[in-house]
Amino acid sequence: MKIFREPSKLQKWCRSRKANGCKIALVPTMGYLHEGHLSLIAEAKRRKADEIVVSVFVNPVQFGPNEDYAKYPRDERADLAKCRAAGATAVFFPTPENMYLDRHSVYVVEEDLSKGLCGARRPGHFRGVCTVVAKLFNLVQPDFAVFGQKDYQQAQVIKRMERDLNFGIDIVVAPIVREPSGLARSSRNTYLSPAEREAALVLSRSLMELKASAADSPRSAKQALSKVAAAIEKAGLKVDYVECVDAKTLENAKSVGPGTCVLVAAYDGKTRLIDNVLV
Repeated sequence: MKIFREPSKLQKWCRSRKANGCKIALVPTMGYLHEGHLSLIAEAKRRKADEIVVSVFVNPVQFGPNEDYAKYPRDERADLAKCRAAGATAVFFPTPENMYLDRHSVYVVEEDLSKGLCGARRPGHFRGVCTVVAKLFNLVQPDFAVFGQKDYQQAQVIKRMERDLNFGIDIVVAPIVREPSGLARSSRNTYLSPAEREAALVLSRSLMELKASAADSPRSAKQALSKVAAAIEKAGLKVDYVECVDAKTLENAKSVGPGTCVLVAAYDGKTRLIDNVLV
């Protein structure tokens, strides 16, 4: 497994592999890898990539001034071991200084799918996401890139960016990986106390109940979402949003039924958690 820290060296290697006819997969991550990330590598293997490049970069540009950039968990040694065991063939560990050069002034902005949900509550977040992913696409020039469904809005924004900027890259969205309890895997779960982790189960539980009830018979979004929000608040979490949207356009849906996605964001103590289900 190769380890790269300089963008130019990664780009040179990827170009040489492409020239040799290799199929390249990219798995972008912020590190502190867990089973969710490893499932993305497994998906790249399943699709028979010759080279699987995993990027590990806590991207400062996608964090707001009062968010958790400084304390976001990092463990380079463990990440390398997990990448090697999972079958990655290259890992990219850039620094903010070599990803964003002095007086960096070019950003990528998506102006439709990023307006609501997390985009409305984290101004500038998706500008940072699109910019760093576009840079990774240019460096790696992958045949396909694998993202997780847990960050559903992010995946849709990246799909739109790929389409509109003609990158020619297949965007693969892999299913959410959950802990045995049902809690969606997240690096931020490490922030949770035992009591907070138990309380967080309300997110997946309420979403799964709604999905089951709406799969055969669409329900009023207003009533269904109010019920989910009430359950979350009752468990002691603070609701950021509970919304039902068209799974493709992310426009608000009037009913919860096939072709929609229900997304939640809530604060469990000081930790912001997100989850979603496709109906």
